[in-house]
Amino acid sequence: MRDSEELIPVGKIIGSHGIKGQMKLHSYSGNFSSLTEARSVVIRKPDGTLSDFTIRGATANNGRFIISLVDFDDIDAVAPLVGSELCIRRGNLPEPAEDEYYWCDLIGLRVFTDEGAQLGCITDIFETGSSDIYVVQGEAREYLIPAIGEVVKTVDLNGGMIVVTPLDGLLDL
Repeated sequence: MRDSEELIPVGKIIGSHGIKGQMKLHSYSGNFSSLTEARSVVIRKPDGTLSDFTIRGATANNGRFIISLVDFDDIDAVAPLVGSELCIRRGNLPEPAEDEYYWCDLIGLRVFTDEGAQLGCITDIFETGSSDIYVVQGEAREYLIPAIGEVVKTVDLNGGMIVVTPLDGLLDL
């Protein structure tokens, strides 16, 4: 069981938006529902300082999010937050659906083929539109593994591993 107070980074504040205290957020996952369902967020400044805030609103805008927080009403109030990370306490996140996972839970998992060969560990994940791609760093090289049902056979968060069935030629790229 995970700690409900654990901070999950969901994005980075990259600038202000307009003059009324709104902020542009680069999302780490593109999961808009996590932001809209959360009532409060934690801002982690680059120096590590943590501050709790209430969300006033969030909207999607050209592949990024625009967020506004209670008590932030002008552009000058937002400026000190640029470069900070936006986090949500795990207990405030919606439960993922079956066979869905938060990216932060997948980063660091060891990846094995269904034949037992260890490929490496997931170091990053990115979206392509049709599926997520797991960036797996092995000892000698990096693999890009599509997060699709044909490939990802088992995700074992407690065991810290994922088992994949590579498509023909996938490991040769």
